[in-house]
Amino acid sequence: MFEPIKKQLSNAKHIVILQADNPDGDSLGSALALEAIFSEMGKQVTLCCAVDMPAHLRYLSGWDRVVKEIPQQFDLSFVVDTSTESLFEYYEKDQSFSWIKAKPVIVIDHHTETKGLSYASHTFNLEAVATSEVIHRIAEELEWPLPVDACEFMAISIMSDSMGLVTEATTAYSIEVIADLVKRGVSLAKLENARRELMRKEKVLIPYKGRLLQRVNFDDSGRIASVTIPWSEIEEFSPLYNPSMLVIDDMRLTVGVDVAIAYKQYRDGKVTAKIRCNYGKPIGSDLASYFGGGGHPYASGFKKMEKTNIAELHQEVVAKANELLDTLKDNS
Repeated sequence: MFEPIKKQLSNAKHIVILQADNPDGDSLGSALALEAIFSEMGKQVTLCCAVDMPAHLRYLSGWDRVVKEIPQQFDLSFVVDTSTESLFEYYEKDQSFSWIKAKPVIVIDHHTETKGLSYASHTFNLEAVATSEVIHRIAEELEWPLPVDACEFMAISIMSDSMGLVTEATTAYSIEVIADLVKRGVSLAKLENARRELMRKEKVLIPYKGRLLQRVNFDDSGRIASVTIPWSEIEEFSPLYNPSMLVIDDMRLTVGVDVAIAYKQYRDGKVTAKIRCNYGKPIGSDLASYFGGGGHPYASGFKKMEKTNIAELHQEVVAKANELLDTLKDNS
């Protein structure tokens, strides 16, 4: 099944590994895992992403090796944790992205509801809880080396997207993969401690979180909680912590709430939306895809690149979310 990867790798000396414009624990963990594996094979590897790595991911050793500039000379690229073209918006505006499209592109992903990348040479989009679960399967079949650092990054990737192996997408195989990684030397306690250390917040964020919580709105049904973060706050607080992540779990865990949505409004009028759903209310991917985005049933998002009236957008989002929730109820 994975023979095309083996063939392309055998002829490649310099490999580029790409993440989309929305890096998360799965994409960065998967990219770093592949870097460690390919480096062990003697390959030169360049990690690329068009945006800065979020502060909450910087407990992963090697995050600072991710660069924005795509090298002009390379042989092969891997795209991890996405097969949606709209998520490469920034690179699509950059002439250097044509270099990626001109060379072989291999996609490794676990988002099965996607149209794929039109310029991909090979796509391995398998049902899994995280991209690194797919990477582990490939590594076993192709007998790739799995150094401890690669195993650690794969474990972080899987634990991140499975929320600690508790999401509905987690399978017995997911747990078997984690068990194998632990056997290979991974300490889950060590990784979790590093993550928690980075989650410690600057004092200025505590009163700001209070202000955000005071602005949380609930729709008439009480099932949809939302908050809007303006550009001035994005500019001030994002270097310290993602403002959305400060409050979205508090919103989601409010009694009666099924869906939490955090909007960000940028200087040019662009709007992004982060969506989180409670267990048993898996409408996130359907809601996001309706507005041109994507993701998982419980964690997803979308963006509107044109200047957007956020009040009108929110009305549409609430209407669609309630429609999807009502459909779930009718089918139960």
